[in-house]
Amino acid sequence: MTTLAELLAQKAELERRIAEQSRAEREQAIAQVRQLMAQHGLTLADVGSGARPQSLRGPRGAAAAGPAAKVAPKYRHPETGQTWSGRGLQPNWLKAALASGRSLSDFAV
Repeated sequence: MTTLAELLAQKAELERRIAEQSRAEREQAIAQVRQLMAQHGLTLADVGSGARPQSLRGPRGAAAAGPAAKVAPKYRHPETGQTWSGRGLQPNWLKAALASGRSLSDFAV
């Protein structure tokens, strides 16, 4: 039967081997990325900024669409002026009002 000390020694050896393999695979991945960057003429700015390189942009150099525009509010609390667009979770003030028997249409903008 295997003792606790033997199992802990095996665990330590496995963790060492896992760390070693992880380090080796990471170094290999970095080398591949550097090779691809050199092959395609990419810079860190092309890769790291999240922006698309000029050569990959659409017609007339247009960048990819940015974040979605803010949505106009559909519901407003008459006393506090707090608003909700109707998207996502209902705010607490609206939940409380609906629980007290009011209707969603009572808050429509």
